[in-house]
Amino acid sequence: MNIKQYLDSTYLKTPYQAGLTEAENIIIVKKFIQEAIDEHFKLIMIRPDMVSLAIKMVNAANSNVQIGTVIDFPQGKSGLEVKLAEANLAILNGVDDLDFVCNYEAFKKGNLDLVKEEILKCTQMGLASNKVVKWIIEVAALNDKQIMQLSALIKKIVISNFKEENYASVFVKSSTGFYKTENNLTNGATVSSIIMMLDNASPLPVKAAGGVRSYDEAIEMIRLGVKRIGTSGAKAIADGQKTEREY
Repeated sequence: MNIKQYLDSTYLKTPYQAGLTEAENIIIVKKFIQEAIDEHFKLIMIRPDMVSLAIKMVNAANSNVQIGTVIDFPQGKSGLEVKLAEANLAILNGVDDLDFVCNYEAFKKGNLDLVKEEILKCTQMGLASNKVVKWIIEVAALNDKQIMQLSALIKKIVISNFKEENYASVFVKSSTGFYKTENNLTNGATVSSIIMMLDNASPLPVKAAGGVRSYDEAIEMIRLGVKRIGTSGAKAIADGQKTEREY
């Protein structure tokens, strides 16, 4: 199994979050991009303001590594127009994958019309530009019932509004990796949450993000049925080691 083609190597910290200057943080971003190129990972996932840099490096290396970015990250609370504007800029910059943070708090409050509209309109924008769209539902912020319901809602909207040929390009994704949990509980993908997502999102693919920290855990996720794994420790995982990185 070529596990590298399942791995979305990820670096999403701002300079402030990393405790670095902007220049120091850019050096780390460049290292992640170069590593993704050298290791032939599926994708490099970076902040929107780093997309142009990634494209320059990938093109210069004549690499097949794809480039993804996050939209309305990490809380997903911005309005639809903000999400669409961020996504449009990323598309213009040449990104391949758009990972939207679903407004899961609105979903929890029962504001389903808002959630349905953002899923529909943002997915339409991404697919119209031949991009892969992923919806981050933030499983650590949801109970089991909500994980199942939100996964099923995304599936229903996609199946009701898009052709079957598009299904493989719309993922349900577990986590941002930045959600603050109480008592240091897991804030990313778990086997139980991924099973619930797979059961309720199918035929849409699922991405496990956050919490996958070893080769064995990655293989377990792949055997369950996930199509992508997001991790900031992609090289360690690919090398059969355990990563100590946070997400």
